Amino acid sequence: MPVLVRCTCGSEYNLKDEYAGKLVQCPRCGQNLLVPSPEQEEIPVQRGEPPFDRDVYLLRQHVVAISEKYSVCDENNNPILFVERPVYLARGILAIFAGILVLGLSMVVFALLGEVLNQEWLLAVGIVVGAVLTFVVIFAIVPKRHVTFWRDQSRTEKLLEILQDRKIMPIVATYTVRDPSGNILARLRKNDLTNLIRRKWSCYRPDGSLWCVAKEDSLILSLLRRLIGPLFGILRTNFIICDPDTDEVIGEFNRKFTLFDRYVLDLRADRDVLLDRRVALALGVMLDTGERR
Repeated sequence: MPVLVRCTCGSEYNLKDEYAGKLVQCPRCGQNLLVPSPEQEEIPVQRGEPPFDRDVYLLRQHVVAISEKYSVCDENNNPILFVERPVYLARGILAIFAGILVLGLSMVVFALLGEVLNQEWLLAVGIVVGAVLTFVVIFAIVPKRHVTFWRDQSRTEKLLEILQDRKIMPIVATYTVRDPSGNILARLRKNDLTNLIRRKWSCYRPDGSLWCVAKEDSLILSLLRRLIGPLFGILRTNFIICDPDTDEVIGEFNRKFTLFDRYVLDLRADRDVLLDRRVALALGVMLDTGERR
């Protein structure tokens, strides 16, 4: 019995039922598609309040903006959300100047002290102390970079936010997803060491149980990306979102083959809505900005 597969680019394909439950690639746009089972029936499920009541979201990054900004659209490219992660350029410049000033003062003080005590090695101590103080000052001034989801670009109604838990996250980075009332919806976590081989993000429920895992679509492709890079977009990084208990694919986050950053978050495989769409969108945004792509 043929299985109908629809891609977000508008293409439709009838495949043999032997492909049911497998990932195939759209010949037109190259997007990975999960082939549904022919026995599956459409079951109405409550997906949440608008705009978190759908299965497919299109994310478009505003590349000309200083801050990281995204427009989130429906399948017909109608804007439904606006996302922003400020860069804080002015405070960043201030932090650099403050750090340079602290380093210079430290060197001058220890150099003068070295002349008074006739101990030239004190200048080296001043450099080390100044470097440490510079690091402290810079990170004290530069704020955390939180992500905010707004109803539209007027920024009058907040719908969701992702909080950066710590300023300094050298290996393990964690983020907290909250609703406008401050209720915790999920926690996101990545490990930069394991990401050297294959990028992976873990999503946890508020009670600490593992909710889902987002990882690069293929281990082989991830290794190729490390060796030869994106290869002009041919090896662009895509993610699959899996149920941690069954490893079943419940969603995909794919970068479209375009000049600017365009992404498709497709959750149609999550028929029972195992993953809150608010959390899925938060995860999708972090798969881009959190990976500094």
